Amino acid sequence: GIDAFFGRKPSLDFKLGHGAIDKFKIGSPTQLHITAAEKLRMPGWRQRDMAEMPQAPSTPALEDVVPRNMRQPRVAPAWMKHDKQVLRFYGFFQEHVTERPDENSRYRQVSFMYYMEDGTLQLSEPKIENSGIPQGMFLKRHRVPRADGVGFVGPDDLRCGEQIHIYGRTYQITGCDRFTRWFYEENGIDVGEDEPMVEDLWQKSYKFTKTAEKGGLPITTQAMDAKTLTKFQVGQPPADKKFQQFLLNDRKVLRFKGYWDDPTLYGARIYLVVHYYLADNKVEVNEAHARNSGRDAYPVFFKRGPLYKRNSGTAYPGMLVSDGGLYHPEDLFVGQSMNVWGRDVTLYDCDDFTQQFYKEFMDLDQKANCIDVSEKPLRHLKLAPPPHNGIGTEEDSLINCQMIMPKAHKPDVAKLMVLSGENLRFEAKMINGEPEDECRRFCIAFFPDTDRTAVYELQVRNSGHMGGKFREKNRIKNPETGKYFELKDFYVGKTVTICAQPFQIIRADEHCLQFLEARADDFPWASAASCARRLQPILGAPELQDQGGVDPDRLKELAEQNGIDLVDHEIITLLRGFGMDTDRGPVVCGPRLQEAC
Repeated sequence: GIDAFFGRKPSLDFKLGHGAIDKFKIGSPTQLHITAAEKLRMPGWRQRDMAEMPQAPSTPALEDVVPRNMRQPRVAPAWMKHDKQVLRFYGFFQEHVTERPDENSRYRQVSFMYYMEDGTLQLSEPKIENSGIPQGMFLKRHRVPRADGVGFVGPDDLRCGEQIHIYGRTYQITGCDRFTRWFYEENGIDVGEDEPMVEDLWQKSYKFTKTAEKGGLPITTQAMDAKTLTKFQVGQPPADKKFQQFLLNDRKVLRFKGYWDDPTLYGARIYLVVHYYLADNKVEVNEAHARNSGRDAYPVFFKRGPLYKRNSGTAYPGMLVSDGGLYHPEDLFVGQSMNVWGRDVTLYDCDDFTQQFYKEFMDLDQKANCIDVSEKPLRHLKLAPPPHNGIGTEEDSLINCQMIMPKAHKPDVAKLMVLSGENLRFEAKMINGEPEDECRRFCIAFFPDTDRTAVYELQVRNSGHMGGKFREKNRIKNPETGKYFELKDFYVGKTVTICAQPFQIIRADEHCLQFLEARADDFPWASAASCARRLQPILGAPELQDQGGVDPDRLKELAEQNGIDLVDHEIITLLRGFGMDTDRGPVVCGPRLQEAC
């Protein structure tokens, strides 16, 4: 009600002579309560407890590694496992035929296509020309129920040599394809042996009729005797040899490939095809025109007719001539020539039928004498570009000779981005033999980003020459190689020719040496290991066994005595890699050099 009291009752009270007392007495705290209270006194107790708790090793889940569209289910469904897999069986069914005197039934061939991805079955009948029966799709693809009404037709219902009932019609399965047989064998199921295809009366009579129409049936003895008797009765002589030759060799042609070299002023080699007709011993020669040959499209070179080895004329028309002198198959050989009305035609190849004919009747291998008539590839001489006239760069001038609308030369962008701002400096002196130039010093600067070179003269007191630019920065050709100067052309001890003046490089700055050592593969003189391996023949010298080291000049002398030509840059590399300072100057430590080898 409205007078209800909702206040909380106090748990502490005061008693006379006792002080504060607890109305709700609770038992003494346990050790677990005391430990929890001690933890609460220190901040961060939750983080410390979580760190001390044992944690299971974290293994990445499959969902974290494989994308969702690439995951494979643990049990693959049928539409995925048997995708595009079809079992093909062959069979037939018997159909009743009425009102036909020559047949009372007909066998119709069908193909069973069972799709394993969804368990559907499709039947199709191959089309036969002029059959008069609508053929093709016989049963559309769907799940076919069994004849007993329990389930649908599956792979267990299809076997070779067995019958299957589909929609009231009985089919005899006679065979299957290779994949179907392999699939059943992999699953340990015997699919059965293939059966021969059956033929009905109409198919047998149809094949017999077609064979007879094409003349495939041999003539009977009675018919042959009747023909011969009839010819004698009407006064006709028996068939002559030419007629027999025609009957035996009709449509049999020997085909040779040949060529004739036209000896006229503007003549050329003409390739020909020679046909020899075995039916009447006549020859035909046609030209084998190539594309864009420029010749008229009339291939006949020699019209079909008898071809004589030697041509001769008669005194008057109708004069009898000898039948000899004709070309026969035994006169035609690959690798030899034949006379075609005064033209020597060389035979260089033949077809497979001709090769088989000669192999069978004459035991002659025509292919063994084939001649290779393939023309050598034409080699077109390319004009050298004109020399550079000094105006602009050589690349720009060369592009003007190669293109009608020249484009700017494309620089090496990757090289510019990596080596931009690099400047390799070498100190050199002029060694042209002039006394006044001996004290002059020069700085050869090489810019590896564009392979440009510049030469500056250093100011030397009382030399009589002013310091400054000696050769502006540009790509300069090396007279020794004929190519532009590269980084490998500059090293200490090398003499280079710039502006017709010989410069001997005597030193290189620290940045240049570090740059070359970082690219020891391209600059072998800056590789300490490569230089040490070159000194393997002299590692047994007493000077190299000394812990005090060997003088660089003495090391160079030892190398020269053993046929090793060390350049000054390699000596500097050995000092930087295996050198040590002594009272007599920097020396090369022999033991360290041996360890590097």
